[in-house]
Amino acid sequence: MRQLLLVLASMLTLSSLDTPTIAIAGIKPDLPEMRLVQKFNCNNPQTQIAINECAKLSYQNADKKLNQVYQQLLPTLERSSKQKLIAAQLAWIKFRDTNCEFERSRYEGGSIASSIYSSCLENTTKLRTQELQEYLKSDP
Repeated sequence: MRQLLLVLASMLTLSSLDTPTIAIAGIKPDLPEMRLVQKFNCNNPQTQIAINECAKLSYQNADKKLNQVYQQLLPTLERSSKQKLIAAQLAWIKFRDTNCEFERSRYEGGSIASSIYSSCLENTTKLRTQELQEYLKSDP
């Protein structure tokens, strides 16, 4: 009984301390996950992590360009053409994503899968951007 009282007293003492965290071996504290932000040299990535991140950034830049061209094209179209472009764009996005998922599946489980997917998204998006730019040029 005396030992139990000592254990309880120690627990109360520990719980009353103003320490932000008490870590118990084997238990991960419930803290927000922290990610280290690292800048990669995308002109010469040296690791697979860097290659993956740089491929993702390249895709994001291509996607921004596509959205800019798309937003330029929409106001130049008549209502019925605008609706057709919106439907075509939605179908194209579904095709792009599904096609790139298929391409990535060949490398499933490998560290290169992420960069394969991002590169596919980037290349397909650049092609679509060129198509939409042609519509802008040929618009009467």
